[in-house]
Amino acid sequence: MFKVFPIDKNKVTFIIDSKQSFKGNLDYIKKEFEKRGNFEFNFFYKDKLSYSAFKKLATSRYVFLNDNFFPIAFMNFKDDSIVTQLWHAPGAFKKFGASSESESKDILKKASENTDFLIVSSKNIVEYYSEAFQIPKNKIKPLGLPRADYYFENHDIDSLKSQFYRKYGISEDKKIILYAPTFRDEEEFNNVFNFLDLEKFNESLGDEYALALRLHPKIRNFYGDDIKSSKGGYIDCSGYPSEQELLLISDILITDYSSIMIEFALLDKPIVFFIYDFDSYLTKERGFYFDFKSTVPGPIASDSNQLINIIKNKDFNKDRLSKFVNTQFDEIDGQSSQRVVDFLLNYEG
Repeated sequence: MFKVFPIDKNKVTFIIDSKQSFKGNLDYIKKEFEKRGNFEFNFFYKDKLSYSAFKKLATSRYVFLNDNFFPIAFMNFKDDSIVTQLWHAPGAFKKFGASSESESKDILKKASENTDFLIVSSKNIVEYYSEAFQIPKNKIKPLGLPRADYYFENHDIDSLKSQFYRKYGISEDKKIILYAPTFRDEEEFNNVFNFLDLEKFNESLGDEYALALRLHPKIRNFYGDDIKSSKGGYIDCSGYPSEQELLLISDILITDYSSIMIEFALLDKPIVFFIYDFDSYLTKERGFYFDFKSTVPGPIASDSNQLINIIKNKDFNKDRLSKFVNTQFDEIDGQSSQRVVDFLLNYEG
């Protein structure tokens, strides 16, 4: 219906949900557009549809997504509109999209037909994204991860740490271990405190470290109860406003199959992989694009004792880090947003 209206070449629309769960890339693209001229910005909320929102979407020159939005498969944009998928997760490691769910292939393919470009961080992962999104490789542009520009800005890390310590009442002489597990389709493995011996962890490491837990935004979809320990001894940072700030101030990351490790690897700090359910995950969950155990940029622990010993002995195996980062990123320079916007503003197809 709105195709009768002309395209506004200075109108930019971001498709997002009202929780704004995966907004990082969109923020950086918006900042970059703001440097280039007088653009009008609109947010099309997936869960708050309206007449005016559809009109703004239909008349936008630039449309950005940062997550799946299957209705895009049935939207017939004008040729002058450029629809770009930025995708919230960095790099490629854990399989997703059509790589892990064959039943979604048809809808992903239709959505990709209405997507002009998919932005990725490296030419090394184009093949995987092509499969995951069912999108032709010539639509995939390895221009970088816009949200990664954050780590190249000037941040007063000492000040950010001090604020964190005060907020949670932590002694400033402690280092921060950030534990950021992903969600599992297998519900029994989602409560990490059934597998991490928190008492033993703090007894062995508590004098030197404070443990901060950051749960995946989608964890509530896969686990019915609250994930918490009655014994205390950790900080729940799941609601902390900035995940990237947490990465910046943390000294060590503990994770499992989460793509957060790809972003953290940019910071050249230790990562430990706590994979208490590896066999189940490998057979029942998504699987990986690479061999997990020989590729991850850090040591692997399958139980609390191994995890504690790795951290205690500082056995972090950092030799793998640089090789891993070079696989996931073509350019590490803080100019990804600039490259994306330059490309789109100069595009005349």
